[in-house]
Amino acid sequence: MYTSRTGLVLGFHGTDESIVKSVIKGKTELEQSKNSYDWLGHGVYFWDNSPSRALEWAIELSKRPGSVIKKPSVIGAIIDLGYCLDLLDYKNLALVKQGYEMLRTLLESSQTLMPNNVGITQDLLQRELDCAVIETLHTSLVKENELEFDSVRGVFWEGEYLYPNAGFKEKDHIQICIRNINCIKGYFLPLKRISN
Repeated sequence: MYTSRTGLVLGFHGTDESIVKSVIKGKTELEQSKNSYDWLGHGVYFWDNSPSRALEWAIELSKRPGSVIKKPSVIGAIIDLGYCLDLLDYKNLALVKQGYEMLRTLLESSQTLMPNNVGITQDLLQRELDCAVIETLHTSLVKENELEFDSVRGVFWEGEYLYPNAGFKEKDHIQICIRNINCIKGYFLPLKRISN
């Protein structure tokens, strides 16, 4: 009953300026990510209401060898989350746990190793286990002819602590993964504030 969120949200996607221009002109759509480490599963990723973090991400990606991002830029999207697997909702966390149990049973029966979340920091940025769990949950919904989720929304604690004994980290954020592209109602270029 409460998995359909009311209202629209603003999401921000960091990418190359050429892609931003092409999407704004209606020549293309943002591509869905299908990496094995996408922590909310497969879809188009947005930073919830944080254009500055989206730009920082694009800048980080542009520094990687072979990056397609030559001129980091940000595009905004007006999003209706629709039927949302919101990981800030206690009930949905139980669904994700069921997804894990389904994945564990499936992998044990095929004698396949369970994927892991890994990384060079405690943030474990490559979330292969989380992605496999979310994708297993979605696959089970399809098999059971259940309503599929349009989007996934989750909080991510990332980076160094802001100060000793803090409960906040420098890159904490909420991320949105859009599985159903029809949830994106429009795109825009974020405005830059002009000081008075």
